[in-house]
Amino acid sequence: MKAKAEVILDKYGDRLLRVAYSYLHNMSDAEDILQETLIKFIQSAPEFKDENHEKAWLITVASNLSKNKIKYNKIREADELDEGLVAKNEEDLSFVWEAVKSLPEKQREVIHLFYQEGYSTTEISGILDRKESTVRSDLLRARKQLKKILKEAYDFE
Repeated sequence: MKAKAEVILDKYGDRLLRVAYSYLHNMSDAEDILQETLIKFIQSAPEFKDENHEKAWLITVASNLSKNKIKYNKIREADELDEGLVAKNEEDLSFVWEAVKSLPEKQREVIHLFYQEGYSTTEISGILDRKESTVRSDLLRARKQLKKILKEAYDFE
């Protein structure tokens, strides 16, 4: 099982770290969540239907662990973003990430899962255990709020 955990870490480590960081805004805490996610994986030894099921399970566990850490520790302070996590081989989009960080948690998580992880609204509804219509509404509200924030801060249209 440890060998499988190493494969999981190589395959999904960066993605799980980004998920945790999107909640916690602190790289040290995000790394702790990554480790805790791997421990949960080793302890529960789940069986998956396919690779998508495996990825969804890992992201769900990382999300739930992150939410728990926020609840118990009241951690909401921002840390410097690792530019490699924000925009790999793209123009510097850290200003957009800063705007995303200011969104409410429900909107922030759907934005992350939709744009960063590439999930559809149907898949996100399964991961977050919400109705698809709620996910679409959260996504719409998040986009409107981001547009407003970016327009005010950067004079974007």
